[in-house]
Amino acid sequence: MTQLPENLRYALTHEWVTVSDETTIHVGITDFAQQQLGDLVYIGMPDIGRRVVAQEACATLESVKTASEIHSPVSGEIIAINTELQDSPELVNDDPYGTWIFSVKADDLAGLGQLVNAEGYQDSIS
Repeated sequence: MTQLPENLRYALTHEWVTVSDETTIHVGITDFAQQQLGDLVYIGMPDIGRRVVAQEACATLESVKTASEIHSPVSGEIIAINTELQDSPELVNDDPYGTWIFSVKADDLAGLGQLVNAEGYQDSIS
């Protein structure tokens, strides 16, 4: 397993989060998650403008092995998707911590308090 970036927060549902400004977060999946899924072949993105609730499944990942959901770590509005992934979902496999999947304009970043740091996430998957 690769070293977990210390600057990210992690959901126990295997998403990572980085805060890009006062209200916006980027969401991706962890290296652990992409390893469990295997080679990604499709990512079903949420619609821009969609309202999401914290812990709501809002995107799907399909791999050669299985399918899985991605959950929004906060309530808010989807404001961007990583369009590069529509034709190249394998970018997530190649660089899971450098490849965000969607962005949310959060109603309140206090919801990020439910996420864990790198050490907490490592403990949850060990």
